[in-house]
Amino acid sequence: MSSTLVPEILASACPHDCPSTCALEIERLDGNRIGRVRGAKDNSYTAGVICAKVARYAERTHHPDRLMHPLRRVGPKGAGQWEQISWDEALDEVATEFLKRETEYGAETIWPYYYAGTMGLVQRDGINRLRHVKKYSGQHSTICTTLAWGGWMVGTGALRGTDPREMAKSDLVIIWGTNAVHTQVNVMTHATRARKERGAKIVVVDPYRNATALAADIHLMVRPGTDGALACAVMHILFAENMADRAYMEKYTKGAAELEAHLKTRTPEWASAITGLTVEEIYAFARLYGQTKKSFLRLGYGFSRSRNGSVNMHAASCLAAVTGSWQYEGGGAFHNNGGIFHWNKTLIEGLDARDRSVRQLDMSRIGPVLTGDKRDIGDGPPVTALFIQNMNPMDVAPELGKVHAGFAREDLFTCVHEQFMTETARMADIVLPATTFVEHDDFYQGGGQNHIMMGAKIIEPLGECRSNHDVISALAKRLGAEHRGFEMTAMEMIDETLKVSGWPDAKNLTASKWHDCQIPYEKAHYLNGFAHSDGKFHFTPDWSRIGPDFAGMPTLPDHWEIIDTADAEHPYRMVTAPARNFLNSSFTETPSSRKQEKRPTVKICKSDADAIGTEEGAIVRLGNRLGSLAIHVEIFNGVQPGTVIVEGVWPGKFFIEKIGINLLISADAGKPNGGAVFHDTAVWIKTEAG
Repeated sequence: MSSTLVPEILASACPHDCPSTCALEIERLDGNRIGRVRGAKDNSYTAGVICAKVARYAERTHHPDRLMHPLRRVGPKGAGQWEQISWDEALDEVATEFLKRETEYGAETIWPYYYAGTMGLVQRDGINRLRHVKKYSGQHSTICTTLAWGGWMVGTGALRGTDPREMAKSDLVIIWGTNAVHTQVNVMTHATRARKERGAKIVVVDPYRNATALAADIHLMVRPGTDGALACAVMHILFAENMADRAYMEKYTKGAAELEAHLKTRTPEWASAITGLTVEEIYAFARLYGQTKKSFLRLGYGFSRSRNGSVNMHAASCLAAVTGSWQYEGGGAFHNNGGIFHWNKTLIEGLDARDRSVRQLDMSRIGPVLTGDKRDIGDGPPVTALFIQNMNPMDVAPELGKVHAGFAREDLFTCVHEQFMTETARMADIVLPATTFVEHDDFYQGGGQNHIMMGAKIIEPLGECRSNHDVISALAKRLGAEHRGFEMTAMEMIDETLKVSGWPDAKNLTASKWHDCQIPYEKAHYLNGFAHSDGKFHFTPDWSRIGPDFAGMPTLPDHWEIIDTADAEHPYRMVTAPARNFLNSSFTETPSSRKQEKRPTVKICKSDADAIGTEEGAIVRLGNRLGSLAIHVEIFNGVQPGTVIVEGVWPGKFFIEKIGINLLISADAGKPNGGAVFHDTAVWIKTEAG
């Protein structure tokens, strides 16, 4: 008689670069294998719902192409010729190369480079402890959040807002500049609950008819980079039709009179010409918003990934201050909750060893950095060594032409610690196998929600995989880097960081699975004043407080015509939007995700395709001053004429000419504090025969 072993269910949190940071329940089949992954039903934000790609996580963890052993390159860079070596050999070689270059050029010649392949605080951010102790070049982490956070905080003064669970108590949810169905599915959980229980309307502002727009009651299909114009026209109508809450603005805002005067020329007709929306669409949205007290602005990242992105974010965030919707439960605005967690990351990041005189290099400009652009490296040494964790710049970074040229330098030594043989790993001299989140200890915060969560190890590391923390600590010993964090286990670091930050210790967090950090209602709604020293929301932004490159920025909400505008030579504006089954370049290795996404395509409306002389499935050449690439056509009438969409950060190997879409994305730094401008690109499109 046989019996079926019941899997053990263990709590964790999704480690990927998504604002939802879902609470998970994971089946442990044995000490070396996981089974199904589900959303935790008893977490008030996750509410049992997770995206399909994470639900299939066993496919990723147990993928046959996982890196399992340290490798040394034995052929030309990028040729894929390797020999297996021991961990000691690998780490000794990395340390020898780093020390040799440090002696020749100084410590700043070495650049530890990372981002959000994992969002766990220990495994993601520990690389900075090595950086600070050794005084290696710093990293200005601009590739995702800089433009959005600056635009939000210049108005509110803090990175926080209405409890995101209050979407379910709203009568109008505006999802602005984020394809939540693809990138943060839990937004839809709470928005659709408001629709079901309260009859709430859902409005989506986005340049194309994506999955979130299809789920909305109203879709405002703006041209890319024109969100500020829409926001200004809406506010024009709010003032003109007496839907602005003047008493609220008198008490809580700065610059209301200047704003009202400025907006007199920002008419719906003016905005229509810029955004491509009809005047009637703008009026209808403004009146719906102005007449609905419990209106919730859920502001995403996508519309900030433009040269005018910070200005767009600030303009959109102003709407809630004009109507005073902050006063009502289910009202106000939300972008990110990072400001509620008050972390002390001294131990994790080695902040007690930081030397602020060490140069900072902009991670979004890794192409110019590696090709010696003096605007980036200044008078310091060239970057001659890279140590990379949690990041795949050979696919993800802007200006891939320069990125690829930089990685191909024979004098550049590169060590990549990775789970798969990414395009970046293929260019390395030493490749080290990395654990997935179920194979190590870590803890997480929910930027798009309000919990901190424990993610204790569920299975043993597969093969010879090691965690980021273990690799950094082992490398530090060989480099002569001394800090007590290198002598601690990951769980010890978690425990101490939780306690010094004012949160439950690791034992208690493990027992409770998560801790709700949501601040009181009055503080979340800024009812005791906004976070600036004067207690006001600032319609008149002081951009100098956000970053040094503020010259020329608008002094009031506006459409800032600094974008890469379409012209006769480049008549189309391109958005490189996220794919549903990928997360940046993560999950591109799993067959189920690739099957769903099929292949890289450019979405073009029928009228533009006819003008170009192309058709469904044909190959066109897409290009601009940075280069060109061949790509298949997808006829798609969910965009305005003149707008084209390329979804997903497909690795270069899946493109016809083996280089990805970010070949065409500029490495220009958005004002005022840097930031990648992934959705701000003018291109031409030609038939291959022409």
